[in-house]
Amino acid sequence: MLQKRANAYEEAKKKYPERRSDGTRNWQPVRVVHLNPDQRVPEKIDQKEASLELTKTA
Repeated sequence: MLQKRANAYEEAKKKYPERRSDGTRNWQPVRVVHLNPDQRVPEKIDQKEASLELTKTA
């Protein structure tokens, strides 16, 4: 499917070069995907520590 899209974009680029000043997108398939890669997993907080923090702020 990606190859068909790449071919279609190349044909359109040849037909109407004035419409595209830049190149087309990267049509290579993505092999590995990570959900929310920029988020870090917080360290596990002890329940006593969490309740102490809540008491201090209240």
